[in-house]
Amino acid sequence: MTLRILLVDDHQIFREALRGLLDRMPNLRVVGDTGDGDDVMRLAGELAPHIVCMDIGMPKLNGMDVTRQLTAAFPEIKVIALSSYADHVYIMDMMQAGASAYVTKAEGGKELLRAIEAVMQNRQYLCPVITDVVTRSLFGHNERRNTPLLGAREHQVLCLVAKGLSSHQIGTQLAIASSTVDVHRRNIMRKLNLRNAVEMTRYAINAGFIAE
Repeated sequence: MTLRILLVDDHQIFREALRGLLDRMPNLRVVGDTGDGDDVMRLAGELAPHIVCMDIGMPKLNGMDVTRQLTAAFPEIKVIALSSYADHVYIMDMMQAGASAYVTKAEGGKELLRAIEAVMQNRQYLCPVITDVVTRSLFGHNERRNTPLLGAREHQVLCLVAKGLSSHQIGTQLAIASSTVDVHRRNIMRKLNLRNAVEMTRYAINAGFIAE
């Protein structure tokens, strides 16, 4: 059986590279691609993919919300999260939204092919980097067990601040107002006794939330 795949990512060059990789596989066929989360439901109905490779950080409707809608409407479709984010909050949110696998973009095509094979056997799959992140989170092998607990949204904002995004950019990515982002930033600094974005970045790196 030839597996039909829909690619969802807001970077066209990345979609084209991924299409080139998958189309070389004899049992895989990319039937469509889009960089707009709002298009996914329509394309899923028109193209009937077996698998959707889903980016998380898209400018309009983010990958978590799209995955939630998609798996509710088309439970037979398998979603593979394909993301730059390797943080346990994003991982848990995507898996709870209905994704069957999570692969980082940095780990490349071989891991994606392993994920495709796994989900078509009705198994969940986490690439090695993500498995390590989840394991460390479960056993508390980072600073979080010694610091005040951040909410899920605060944790997302912290990681995005540490990646150098402005409040406006974070608000666009998370679909919230930039003023709300500023409130989260103040709460994070108060809870963690941090003074500015530089200290937030240093904390996120030391805690293992992002790579240096």
